[in-house]
Amino acid sequence: MDFTLDETQRDIAGLAADIVRREAGPPGEGGYDEQLWRALGKAGLLSLALPPDLGGDGLGVAEVAVLLAELGRAAAAVPALSLAFGALPLDFLGTSDQRAALLPAIATGDAVVTAAAHEPSAPLVVHPSTRAVARAGVWELTGVKTAIPHLAQATHVLVPASLSSQTGIFVVDPKAAGVTVAGNTMRLDGVAVGEADLLRGGEPGEALATLHTYALAGALAFGDGALAGALALTTEHIGGREQFGKPLATFQAVAQQIADVYIASRTVHLATLSSVWRLSAGLDPELDIAAYWFAEEAPKALAICHHLHGGIGVDITYPLHRYYALVEEVSRLCTSN
Repeated sequence: MDFTLDETQRDIAGLAADIVRREAGPPGEGGYDEQLWRALGKAGLLSLALPPDLGGDGLGVAEVAVLLAELGRAAAAVPALSLAFGALPLDFLGTSDQRAALLPAIATGDAVVTAAAHEPSAPLVVHPSTRAVARAGVWELTGVKTAIPHLAQATHVLVPASLSSQTGIFVVDPKAAGVTVAGNTMRLDGVAVGEADLLRGGEPGEALATLHTYALAGALAFGDGALAGALALTTEHIGGREQFGKPLATFQAVAQQIADVYIASRTVHLATLSSVWRLSAGLDPELDIAAYWFAEEAPKALAICHHLHGGIGVDITYPLHRYYALVEEVSRLCTSN
């Protein structure tokens, strides 16, 4: 196996990093950096995995993972995880009408599609408590979904629900009648959706497994980038901050601690890269291994980064808190595996 990025992937990483440097700003009224998100769309980075007939490049999860890692490295204030929770599953599972209606809008940044993969005390739930009942020619959805990435920005949410004999995934408008949104939690009370809103199922459990696979792989790539970004930020800080007339990096205890963060970052990177490579090659991605290493190492590494920053690490005008929040979000997802 060769984990070296190919020319296309290196170009994606370079272009994404350049756009982030030029366009990134604080979150706007929509709760995210809309200027950056649309700049990424204009550059074609939100359509990497879309088919050419819908304006995409026909690439795959490996290229999307490269983009997510770069966005994580910058802790960019954009709905990045929607690419893994929404765009990739929709491209794979959507009907031709669903894909034609939503994928081009995702590519331009006009639509944000995410997924409600978690329920209370049940991350990446396999047997949803949310129910879909056929009544009067429509499906009625009832249940509670939690920890939905970018719910505040979402125009559509992929909602897994238990049918009479299997699990289905529905495309739901978060502003539809019967939907109540509070933070990243969505409550559904008899929400009416049609047969046209149901994604293709395949074998029992196949659609939900596909959603979980893309969601976890993308989250790990995003988290891998966030950990690398926190390491770079901390390395720069201890190299420039002086104590007793010497840079902090010259103190043995500090050097040992930043070395621990480096080892954790490289471990997470290797495990994530291996999983994404295997997924793109059609092999068992072994995501549980990468998820274990992330959940085990990344939060401890971020705690060290905070410690090495001292008081500045908890200042909301300094970016470290954004990396911490991203790593915690991905870590909670990983602990279900």
